[in-house]
Amino acid sequence: MKRAIGWGLVAALVAGVAVTAAFASSGGKAATAGKKTVVIGWAYDQKGQMAPFDDPALAAAKIRASHYNHSKKSKVRFVIKTCDTQNNDPAKAKSCALSLLGAHANIIFTTCDVDFATPVVQEAIKHGKLAIAPCIGTDQMGPKRFGKKGKLAFSFGNVAQDEGSAMAQYAWNRHWKTAGLASNTLLVYFKNVVQAFDKRFRQLGGKIVDRESYATGQNNVGAAVTRLSRHKAAVYVTSTAFGELPAFVSDMRALHVKTPILNSWAGDGTYWDTKNPKVTNYYCVTYASVFGDDPSKAVKKMEALLKNAGAKPATGGFLGGADAIDGMYIALKRAHWSTNGAKLSAKLQGFHHVAVLGSHISFSKKLHTVFGREYRVIKTQNNHAKFVGLIKAKVVPKL
Repeated sequence: MKRAIGWGLVAALVAGVAVTAAFASSGGKAATAGKKTVVIGWAYDQKGQMAPFDDPALAAAKIRASHYNHSKKSKVRFVIKTCDTQNNDPAKAKSCALSLLGAHANIIFTTCDVDFATPVVQEAIKHGKLAIAPCIGTDQMGPKRFGKKGKLAFSFGNVAQDEGSAMAQYAWNRHWKTAGLASNTLLVYFKNVVQAFDKRFRQLGGKIVDRESYATGQNNVGAAVTRLSRHKAAVYVTSTAFGELPAFVSDMRALHVKTPILNSWAGDGTYWDTKNPKVTNYYCVTYASVFGDDPSKAVKKMEALLKNAGAKPATGGFLGGADAIDGMYIALKRAHWSTNGAKLSAKLQGFHHVAVLGSHISFSKKLHTVFGREYRVIKTQNNHAKFVGLIKAKVVPKL
């Protein structure tokens, strides 16, 4: 993501910064005796436009790190050291990476947008360290963007191809056999989700009745929706957030089109809900339900801990931070507790249906961003959101 989603989400999630003090990753002598210390250097946007994504991921990661630090079975003590990139200023981001490396960080974590993350990732991989993002959603967090050394870069976000494929699978399972598509051209993530839906939906036997596009900040959502609405479909599909999300939904309903709308994780949460008309027949896929009805007891427990810490999550994206800590623990264990970047990378590339807090996840040599997650499907009806099912992509389309 490149911009903060805004509105109530920012206020709800900036509070997550307080968790840094509330959940120190050290732990007592009895809990940490005999454990290997692994230092995570976390360069993140504390108060800027990426804070709504970075703060909850960090808060969840600290809670999960504390779990391992205090577990008698754990052989690792995680220490998380942070540095504020100050709205992801490139020079400050690079400085953060260097300062964290100078503070003996074994692994570097970074922000949830690959462009903003680049200065941090480049310094980490140049020094042979693993570079991890909790929720980047494109396949560029790896060799595709960073070349040979990009084998050290991974994201615990969901790769857009997998997310779009899962959305197509859900639509097909619901017997929505025709779809109208609208792509927000701002981000690669937005475009790739819709492209993946398009390809997988047609593979399943579905028909695309129209393809439209619009762009954040261009005031052309209404025109795209008008054109789209002229083509009758069983479902209208997009991937978007920011001001374009409420505009897309409300413009569609203002035209008296009651057809289901299906969005990606970008459209999770209720921060954007419009009051008139109310949001109805709207669906999205996401990491976790933040509405108190997630099917996982472990996820609900994490949400309760975040709420108690004053960082109640507004979208399921917080889970990327917790899953990243789980993933690091598993990779470290498989590498016999070595923090060598190349060894850890090899272990992560070997992840196949590995259990983490929120689901089961996979990586491969080509895809260093998560695929194989069991997504939560959220439906909003009359501005009331609830969990309505699970869906998993059976195929990751090549785009």
